[in-house]
Amino acid sequence: MRIAVISDIHSNIYALEKVLEDIERRDVDLTVCLGDLVGYGTHPNEVIELIRRKNILTIMGNYDDAVGFERMVCGCDYPDPKDAENAGISLGWTVENTTEENKRFLRELPKEAVLSIGDRRFIFVHGSPRKINEYLKENSKEAEEVMGEIGYDILVCGHTHVPYFKRYYNKMLINSGSVGKPKNGRPDANYIIIDADDELKVEIMYVPYDYERAAQDMEEAGMPESFINNIRTGRA
Repeated sequence: MRIAVISDIHSNIYALEKVLEDIERRDVDLTVCLGDLVGYGTHPNEVIELIRRKNILTIMGNYDDAVGFERMVCGCDYPDPKDAENAGISLGWTVENTTEENKRFLRELPKEAVLSIGDRRFIFVHGSPRKINEYLKENSKEAEEVMGEIGYDILVCGHTHVPYFKRYYNKMLINSGSVGKPKNGRPDANYIIIDADDELKVEIMYVPYDYERAAQDMEEAGMPESFINNIRTGRA
């Protein structure tokens, strides 16, 4: 069983198209999306509609929740007031430019998915099993706590925009990174492939795409400069 896991697309249709093309070449049995389809980028409807056409199992992210329910904040937990202000600009634009049908799709997404593969139980979430917008960063106390609490063998999450995998006790935490807004120091889209055979294997995949085109679209829409620079550099 080979599972491709994508997350944090953030309205970046150019990155999503290239990642799905890459997945098609890799003999994958199942693709799971961990949410945050929208926000920041300028193609929310195109991203949602492509995910729907491909019938991809999709979990709700905090941005999906915010746009679907037209909330005042995105749940991104920005400590800097300027970053929070910029996030508000992005959220307002996305709410205004996402169709009602697609907002309904976002509202109806599940908060988690549980799969049993062989003798392992996987749980797929956006942030953590405790909270949709909790950051489980590598080596953080939050990750240590969650992995000590859960009754699953494998926890697969997104939200941090940085891919990694790490063993905790006899369990594993896998973070799928970000397709459309990576924060690991390179602008290429990233996702993961889990090979769930007897010996579990995880591979981080990097996919080049036309990030300059995505950045220019954001400039034309009046998105904040810091978010545009993130697309060009892959840095937060």
